Amino acid sequence: MPTSASLLAATGGGGHFVDLDVPPWAWAALVGVIVTLLVGDLLLVHRRPHDISFKEAAIESAVWIGLGLTFALVLAWTAGGAAAGEYISGYLIEKSLSVDNVFVWAVIFSYFAVPAKYQFRVLFWGIFGALVLRAAFIFTGVALIERFDWILYVFGAFLLVTAVKVARHSGAEVHPDRNPVLRLVRRVVPSTPDLDGQKLFTRRTGALLATPLFAVLVLIETTDVVFAVDSIPAILAGSHEPFIVFASNAFAILGLRALYFLLAGMAGRFRYLNRGLGVILGFVGVKMLLVDVVHLPSPVSLAVIAGVLTVTIVLSLRADRRAGDDQGMAPPSLNDTMSSQS
Repeated sequence: MPTSASLLAATGGGGHFVDLDVPPWAWAALVGVIVTLLVGDLLLVHRRPHDISFKEAAIESAVWIGLGLTFALVLAWTAGGAAAGEYISGYLIEKSLSVDNVFVWAVIFSYFAVPAKYQFRVLFWGIFGALVLRAAFIFTGVALIERFDWILYVFGAFLLVTAVKVARHSGAEVHPDRNPVLRLVRRVVPSTPDLDGQKLFTRRTGALLATPLFAVLVLIETTDVVFAVDSIPAILAGSHEPFIVFASNAFAILGLRALYFLLAGMAGRFRYLNRGLGVILGFVGVKMLLVDVVHLPSPVSLAVIAGVLTVTIVLSLRADRRAGDDQGMAPPSLNDTMSSQS
């Protein structure tokens, strides 16, 4: 049994998954790194509100992806290649499924006419809240699997149904005015229709009022819960170790803010994205249903997911290019889209 840095890699309960004996200090270190990255990004990189350019978003996305892959190397060194494989598989699943989440954010920001320079601060608190909610979902899911083996089949069937819905869905549709949580917040929390910079709350005539950015944050958090219901069971199909599942989820969503500014104006260019995500969810669902019959190693699952994503993106960009040539005009750029929101 390989042992390194007090992380003990062993064969898990079903004989197929990695089981780690994670000491408390390792959990503290992981949470500490995540909090440090979040706070450092806020105070050092995005201390002042500004419009984030395509180049800046691309560089930041590359940095966040690099950090996620670096953690995979650390995990491989301390816990073995199998643990790193499960982490990468979960990371890629969460990253791919989060693309739809990014497009939903674009719709929400557009609906509330939030200036581009204030969007990052809202997303910062949105990501912070998402990490807390995802942790709760992950530990609950793992606890259910450990206590009830049959819950895997429920998750698998749920993912198959979700896969069909996602594949048939043509785009990100959000109706903020119909959101029951937002309606409740507006009734309970005193609010003002005016922005006060990037503040979530402001004082007017001595009263503390919520700005429209707080309503946007509420919508972002509620939509993230919906996406988490899909992504968490999918990741649990490839790993039952809470440390691995949480780490892959956390590092994947830490970079979503940069990914948003990179892709927000490109929703129309990924016309086959939902079909690709549907295939990925279907594959994961079948894998979960057949867990006692056949076990696909993490590298195989990773290859399938990466292959589907690659084919989906290539076919989407080719179709978009042909459509642009037929119309004799190029599709709108990200900068044009972001400027229209300001």
